[in-house]
Amino acid sequence: MSFTDALQILFWVAFGIFAGWWVFFGYWRIRSEIRRRAEGEAPLRSSRSVVWRDPGSISPEELAAGPCGSKGAPAPPFHFIEEHDTGSQPCLSIRDAAGHEWRVKWGQEVHTETFGTRLAWALGYFAEPTYFITSGTIEGTGDLQRAKECIDEQHRFSDARFELSEPGVERHFDAHGWAWHDNPFAGTRELNGLKILMMLVSNWDNKDVRDVARGSNTAIFEYPLDHQQDSVGSGFSRTLTEARYLIIDWGAALGAWGSHALTRGRWDPEAFAGQNAQFVTGVDGDIVQFGYQGQRTADAAANITRADVKWFVDVADRLSDDHLRAALVASGASREETDLFTASLRARLDQLRAAVTAP
Repeated sequence: MSFTDALQILFWVAFGIFAGWWVFFGYWRIRSEIRRRAEGEAPLRSSRSVVWRDPGSISPEELAAGPCGSKGAPAPPFHFIEEHDTGSQPCLSIRDAAGHEWRVKWGQEVHTETFGTRLAWALGYFAEPTYFITSGTIEGTGDLQRAKECIDEQHRFSDARFELSEPGVERHFDAHGWAWHDNPFAGTRELNGLKILMMLVSNWDNKDVRDVARGSNTAIFEYPLDHQQDSVGSGFSRTLTEARYLIIDWGAALGAWGSHALTRGRWDPEAFAGQNAQFVTGVDGDIVQFGYQGQRTADAAANITRADVKWFVDVADRLSDDHLRAALVASGASREETDLFTASLRARLDQLRAAVTAP
């Protein structure tokens, strides 16, 4: 075989891979669009929409305890409700001693989801209350399918993520979620701050409602507010709600970001640290440039201004290394992992601060 023939073969192999890649994504994009059109817009009834709320001052101990506090953590004994057959990891629902319902999940993402939700909450973003539970017992599990490898014959488990199913909340997932480029907060510092947070923790799985056929990671939760008298003073009360826009999956974080599965990971302190130097790559006029790559790179990394970064840094400055360490330990991090992740997160925050002050 001549050198020219070899080059031609390599060209056609590369072209085939490239074409196949775009056919694959085109297929899922078309399926997603069909599903979105079929299901229509989310039937929101809320009087207002929010994506961020000032978290105020939170101590490291409060951050470790999470948004529900230490008293709101899962309380044993746990009782089995049902097993779920969807999602990438084994998952089931249980009820705890306080009567609260939790979705219990195992697998690669238990640490990252616990940390991601705590950090998001501490910075003012909405997140589902999540806890990392090192061990316990779930009574009444019976015959399990995907989760049978996670619970032994004595109904014992280890290293699980518990996510609270909050009562009274109307949840709009999948086709009724939201898109990064099309929502009530597009262009605001609060939404751009959420994008910065996604890049800060290297959460590459930033799919949105446009990717619903593959699974969207954006959602709208409608929370009930206080009962109020109706406007005509008839004496009847009604429950007002607010629509909270949030990320519902923080599992693909704290590893290497990347544009495809071969280069990205999760909960890998060495890989996470290895991309620190690529986090902020420069400043072009008023635009801060990032090296991040994910499912929707441009939607996360493009058009982030210095003002956006300054606002985010001002909020993040409330968190010390003690805060970060407390959240990591509560997520099941070892001492070495805690040290490495804390150092990397601080290095990235320092880069954001430098970008704001760059000439």
